[in-house]
Amino acid sequence: MKSEALYDHIDRFLQSLAAERGYSAHTLRAYRADLEELAAYIAGDLPAKRDTESEKAAVLLAQVDAMQIRGYMGYLHGRNRKITIARKLAAIRSFFRYLHKYRVIEENPTEGIRTPKHGKPMPVFLSVDDMFRLLDAVRPEDVLGLRDRAILETLYSGGVRVSELAGLDVAHVDLGSGLIRVLGKGNKERIVPIGAKSVQAVAEYRQALQQQVGDLEPGGGALFLNKNLGRLTTRSIARVVDKFARKCGLAVPLSPHGLRHSFATHLLDAGADLRAVQELLGHSSLSTTQRYTHVSVDRLMAVYDKAHPRR
Repeated sequence: MKSEALYDHIDRFLQSLAAERGYSAHTLRAYRADLEELAAYIAGDLPAKRDTESEKAAVLLAQVDAMQIRGYMGYLHGRNRKITIARKLAAIRSFFRYLHKYRVIEENPTEGIRTPKHGKPMPVFLSVDDMFRLLDAVRPEDVLGLRDRAILETLYSGGVRVSELAGLDVAHVDLGSGLIRVLGKGNKERIVPIGAKSVQAVAEYRQALQQQVGDLEPGGGALFLNKNLGRLTTRSIARVVDKFARKCGLAVPLSPHGLRHSFATHLLDAGADLRAVQELLGHSSLSTTQRYTHVSVDRLMAVYDKAHPRR
């Protein structure tokens, strides 16, 4: 099978990611772009990429070895940031682990290739005062204003990803119990609690929307709608967040993910258990959640003074 075209193996690998791991179309496109760039390098065709089927078929899996991959990493150096190189290498490693697992290759050529070290950027988050200032900046005068307030309240109250918020249907929301059901990365479903402010904001928005347009889609359809009554996109939600961040004069640029960071940071700073926050965020790894531990020095000292036997 090593005599087969590299692109054919890439196609099968991506199909397995979609079928077995439930990867999104966006993630699959990113994997394909990274792997096809490696193939183009091996074919000696960078910076251009091969387009025709005959040219793609000419790149064989048998051509790939550790030296080729190291050469490709060298090619990327100086053209890409270290974090981008690390991402591309992660995609390549995943591909060759798949081939090795199914005995397409006898040895994994990525073994021993080290990931370039890079400092992870600290997540942007708001102080509690700034967070409240942002939420209070929304003064609804119409249905869209009520929607925008419900969006901000739910992002902060539930700590959900913007894609999870955009994917919410009315059927996923139980306002009586203050719970929402979201579909996270890898199509993993989880139940997330939201607070009374968020529940009230969502209820007022949906009530006003129904009064304005009458009966909506049977079964409820999407929770958050645009002015044409279509599902609100992640990009539109980001524009809502940016609009009110500018309106209240925040000193830092803010995205929907910044509200998720703020949610996690504020919970942890108030003493919430790290593993409980991990569950709420839908992180598969605790190390990912640990990036949100922006605990103040004052609180750390207070915990130390209270707990250490030889303080």
